[in-house]
Amino acid sequence: MASRVCVITGVGPGNGAAFSKRFASAGYRVAMLARSEDRLKDLEKAIPGTRGYATDVSDAGQVGEAFARIRKDLGPVDVLLHNAGSGLFGDFLQTPPEMFEESWRVNSLALLLCGQEAVRDMQKAGSGAIVVTGATASLRGGASFAAFASAKAAQRSLAQSMARQLAPQGIHVAYVIVDGVIDIPRTREFFPDRPDEYFLKPDAIAETVHHLVEQDRSAWTFEVDVRPFGEKW
Repeated sequence: MASRVCVITGVGPGNGAAFSKRFASAGYRVAMLARSEDRLKDLEKAIPGTRGYATDVSDAGQVGEAFARIRKDLGPVDVLLHNAGSGLFGDFLQTPPEMFEESWRVNSLALLLCGQEAVRDMQKAGSGAIVVTGATASLRGGASFAAFASAKAAQRSLAQSMARQLAPQGIHVAYVIVDGVIDIPRTREFFPDRPDEYFLKPDAIAETVHHLVEQDRSAWTFEVDVRPFGEKW
């Protein structure tokens, strides 16, 4: 039996790389999507069983081309992890229209585009999984999160619509609310005095995502939140 194919969007040094390692170690053929070709080449060398596809996931044409290449190179898509996100912050009065639109395009439109492509294969197979990396901002909009919170709320609602439509077809859609600061070098620089337990470990988030993908259909989870113990909620 051929190994399954997992497509991961927004692959970078944090969650994206951790997801790629976790699913490649589980025997998946992993397709990594990101805008930076150089970053993808480095990750291909570091993570056996992966292949990079330089793609702007907010562009319909590029998404279609990337999935066509993935099918040719690796096979039909079994799992989609939509990790792409645009962390553009500012309050309502500081948010220009282009920032608002960019956040929506990367967080929400990209889920629609990549989801439609992946589901074409999943419907034929009668099975599949889509897991979306969300945020607490999808539930409430902070004063400095006008663009980001709006985009994440739209993303969460879209994921709900997808889950309700696709579950009867054997396709599991789940939304992971990441509540806290991801442990990557850039965030460590922003918070140099914070202890280790302040940060979310990408490898730990990857374990939760892998569990969601492998859940028994009789007890699927739509939404789960992950946070370190010190985070207020």
